[in-house]
Amino acid sequence: MKRLLRSLRKRFRYMSNARTVRLDGVTIDTTAEHIPANVRELIFRETYEDTERDLIGKILKPGMRTLEIGTGIGFVGLVAARICGQSNVFCYEANPDLEPIIRRNFALNDMTPDLTMRAVTVDGAPITFFKSDNIISSSVYDRKRHDKQIVVESEALADILEKRAPSVLIMDVEGAEIELLGNVDLKNIEHIIVELHPHIVGEDAIAALISNLKDRGYVMRSSNRKATHFARTS
Repeated sequence: MKRLLRSLRKRFRYMSNARTVRLDGVTIDTTAEHIPANVRELIFRETYEDTERDLIGKILKPGMRTLEIGTGIGFVGLVAARICGQSNVFCYEANPDLEPIIRRNFALNDMTPDLTMRAVTVDGAPITFFKSDNIISSSVYDRKRHDKQIVVESEALADILEKRAPSVLIMDVEGAEIELLGNVDLKNIEHIIVELHPHIVGEDAIAALISNLKDRGYVMRSSNRKATHFARTS
């Protein structure tokens, strides 16, 4: 029945050319001219970031300071802000083309999580960013495609953790999670919600990252498709 209702809602949204959709208490701009067709399709189907949303709903609590790396269209950051409070959510996005989309979605929800339009790296140096026509596949990680390359400013993850003092890290960086999670002192991070990308970096790299995190006191609590939750146990 749930699947049928979703299908009916999706059909109605296409028929009415819906300009907004509300999921998990967050309103998203779905104007066709504003977002790519593939992202609009996922929103209309109500499957956009569904696994991350599920984990966020189970893990986050009011007042938790949350760092999101790879904000995309701003949806996940807004879901987090509804739970934690907007002043406790810090969003970083490297793709400059996404800023108007993020700002529109923030405005639609009358919330303004702290947004920094920069990449997050280990060393904080300017970095080449690979812009894909599919915005949800853009990354600082070179996927050896014909993506447009631009240089963007970055901030060092260690500096951000020192400045923001988050206890939760949400990350969707299309392969760059290997370097970021593998080489930086995670300080006060108690929970990591991360999309893992073995199809990009390889199974061996993912296995090595999981082992690295385990050695540092994190265990995998759950995994649903690419979305994985690590919790600190020591």
